[in-house]
Amino acid sequence: MPANTKRGGDIRVTLSPKTAGCTSGFGGVLHLAAGEHVTEHYHPYSEEFLHLVQGEVQITLDGRPTPLLPGDSLLVPMGVRHRLVNTGNVPAKAVFHLSPLAPRPELGHVDTESPLHAEAGNPDVGGVR
Repeated sequence: MPANTKRGGDIRVTLSPKTAGCTSGFGGVLHLAAGEHVTEHYHPYSEEFLHLVQGEVQITLDGRPTPLLPGDSLLVPMGVRHRLVNTGNVPAKAVFHLSPLAPRPELGHVDTESPLHAEAGNPDVGGVR
């Protein structure tokens, strides 16, 4: 799957309506180089499940920082602003899943911080347009 870099990092959607025909959500993997971050945003229609596989990151949920180590999992509730930073010295790798799907893909993410690469657009998860 192609990388999406709009909000920072290397985000790859591996399971989605477009790739697997699923109807309940989408998921994939996130890679963050040391010091790299994902800009703040929220999901008005979805919860996000995040599991850190490698590295050390800090996720900030509605202004409250939370450190994550390998093996940690976290729920980002619907509508909660969140930002992710690799605070370690090695690349970080996380697995994520969002569910349920937004009514339309363009409604899935709301940016509260300017995206690093706005021209990249949102990941194309497919689904109802």
